[in-house]
Amino acid sequence: LNAAARRAPRHHVRFLPAPAARDGGVAGLVATRVPVLADHPLVRGPRFRRLKMGAGHRLDVKASGVFVLGIGHGNKLLTDLYNCHLTKVYTVGGLFGKATDDFSDTGKLVEKTTFDHITREKLERILAVIQGTNHKALLMYSNIDMKTQEAYELAVKGLIRPMGKSPPIITAIRCLQFTLPEFQLEIHCLHETQQYLRKIVHEIGLELKSSAVCTQVRRIRDGVFTLDDALLRTQWNLESIQNAIWDCQLKVKTELEKTL
Repeated sequence: LNAAARRAPRHHVRFLPAPAARDGGVAGLVATRVPVLADHPLVRGPRFRRLKMGAGHRLDVKASGVFVLGIGHGNKLLTDLYNCHLTKVYTVGGLFGKATDDFSDTGKLVEKTTFDHITREKLERILAVIQGTNHKALLMYSNIDMKTQEAYELAVKGLIRPMGKSPPIITAIRCLQFTLPEFQLEIHCLHETQQYLRKIVHEIGLELKSSAVCTQVRRIRDGVFTLDDALLRTQWNLESIQNAIWDCQLKVKTELEKTL
């Protein structure tokens, strides 16, 4: 922002002595427009010395993907979006046959197991059980009577979700790729942490009479924000950030009006 072009300095009228006349006459005063010194860059200094920024749902050091930041007034919008309790979507990679102390492939190895007996069908059965169990928890923490008209209208709009604190809840989970020993899942969830998702991979391995570690956690959607809205590191410049703010304003406003 400070490197952007500044407005031209203001001018004011000053009466300055006129050059002495050639015939030796008395010098008078001449009205002249001169720049205001208070607007000079060396006097005024940097235009922005403090810029308030806030972080949305955080990512730990082993995760990647969509990370939302608020700038200025956007910090209040971040709080409003947080109160909407919107779903986040991750792609999570796993590897069968190993177990570590922190459930990731970079942790300390504690066990090796066989995995030849695992099939995609067995994996998808486990995922169906996980989704069904979490669906019951979703309805319980939503505090809505499912026999009412209100519940029906919220279900049609896709707004049934906990509007307060709750344990991590998986609203949908499916297998994207399966090539032993590797697999990849797509997980839709609420109130999660990335470590919780790694633990899910570990528990899936145990349910399949084996073990598994998480190789990747990547957030591909955070509420209304997707990978298409994200800026790569090479795009961290004023123009790209301004365009991203303008492009996302309508989506954020629409979601807040619909939910809150």
